[in-house]
Amino acid sequence: MRIAKYLTGTDPVPWVGLVENDTIFPIGQGDRLLSELLDADDLEERVRRTRSASSVPVPMGSVRLLAPLDAQEVWGAGVTYERSKVARQEESEQGATFYDLVYRAPRPELFFKATPSRVAGPGQPVRVRHDSDWSVPEPELALVLSSSLRLVGFTIGNDMSARDIEGENPLYLPQAKVYDACCGLGPVIRLASSLSSPSAIEIQVEIERGSETVFLGKTSTAKMARRFEDLIAWLGRDNSFPHGVILLTGTGIVPPDEFSLQSGDLVKISMEGIGTLINPVVQTRV
Repeated sequence: MRIAKYLTGTDPVPWVGLVENDTIFPIGQGDRLLSELLDADDLEERVRRTRSASSVPVPMGSVRLLAPLDAQEVWGAGVTYERSKVARQEESEQGATFYDLVYRAPRPELFFKATPSRVAGPGQPVRVRHDSDWSVPEPELALVLSSSLRLVGFTIGNDMSARDIEGENPLYLPQAKVYDACCGLGPVIRLASSLSSPSAIEIQVEIERGSETVFLGKTSTAKMARRFEDLIAWLGRDNSFPHGVILLTGTGIVPPDEFSLQSGDLVKISMEGIGTLINPVVQTRV
């Protein structure tokens, strides 16, 4: 069961709908409807009732999909895969030991990633910082959490990262991670109740440059060193999220050191049971 946030025609007020194949069955319209729906105790039942009652399905090709969030913050978890630990040790001589320690420590690395205004939806551009010469996408399974931190769904996340800035000094992590258009989310939310094996989802990223595939990588959430439940519990320590929150769970796919995104690249991230998030890349000063 998948739900989407979208726009129709010139109407600026977003809709939320149930996605089935290439069709959307509208649930309702409103700027905060998605958050309210995700917070509902009877979420699945409300979606089913809407599907049964809906008489005006909408073709997917006729709408503009939006990032599947309203006012939620986006947070990230780092060094949750061994591949990520190794890559960050390679990029930072000063911080290499710390990355190994955090990979094995009981407390995970959690960091603020983006406000909704910094998030790109399907088809919208993600951005490389103008002062970075070594930036990569980080394909990540994103946990969709209600205001009570209940895991209600999953979506695809692209945690854009300036590796040269973080590698210069680990204390520069916020600048390497948080900036305009630093995160991609979408294309839909797969409800947790309808996904049988979230701990073993295959993740693939393909980066196209012109007509050529310049990078292709795969991994699985089965390789994560952290459990979803643990990451959620740590995130909720001394923190509240009245609108819910999106938690990126870390990446297990890292391009080779000689690779960096360029303006005009196309990043395609696919996950079993969720779909494919496609974002063009730009590098502009704002």
